[in-house]
Amino acid sequence: MPVILSEHSFQAVIFDLDGTLINSLQDIADAMNRVLTAHGFPTHPYDAYRTFVGKGLRNLSEQVLPLEARDEATLQTIHTELLKDYKEHYIRKTALYPGVASMLDALKDKGLGMAIVSNKAHEITSRIVNQLFAPWPFACVLGTGGDIPRKPDPTGAWMCARALGVEASRIVYVGDSGIDMQTARNCGMYPVGVTWGFRSRAELEANGAALLIDKPEALLQLWD
Repeated sequence: MPVILSEHSFQAVIFDLDGTLINSLQDIADAMNRVLTAHGFPTHPYDAYRTFVGKGLRNLSEQVLPLEARDEATLQTIHTELLKDYKEHYIRKTALYPGVASMLDALKDKGLGMAIVSNKAHEITSRIVNQLFAPWPFACVLGTGGDIPRKPDPTGAWMCARALGVEASRIVYVGDSGIDMQTARNCGMYPVGVTWGFRSRAELEANGAALLIDKPEALLQLWD
């Protein structure tokens, strides 16, 4: 388990986006259910999407389809239409979690570097960050696509570490899922799990969270 070596030993923070900084679940669920309805497939309740999301929209498209409908042609159609719908409605209900803004203000005031690595497509990730996070200086914002594979592959986090100019061991990685904790471990970063997101405490603990926090301001204890 990573050890906090000394006060102020951490110099930067990399955040997951969905379920960590923003609650986007309703917009994702609404978009997916609209596409399913249009094709005559059964929809899913809002809470079911907590376990469906986290591995990108193509994986989501596969998870929500009936087993007998998961052929490549159907999956491609559903995924394409989900992307189109979500791009048009991605920020209707999506908002920062309570306390996130003040936490980011405090990190900014401390002079800490900040970055975001998401399993959401890079285009949508960038649009959301530009619209909701303009007051804060993120040195690196990455979603998936191109040469950036999905987490828990460490590529995106390592790219952001280079952009921040900080060694991996001096970076706190904050997320709400087991995938995020695995990503932090794969990168040699300090894994912090948030309990207000989409996944359970048990999942975070099972995947190596070194610290669990129940509210955004609790992250600041690492620099007290």
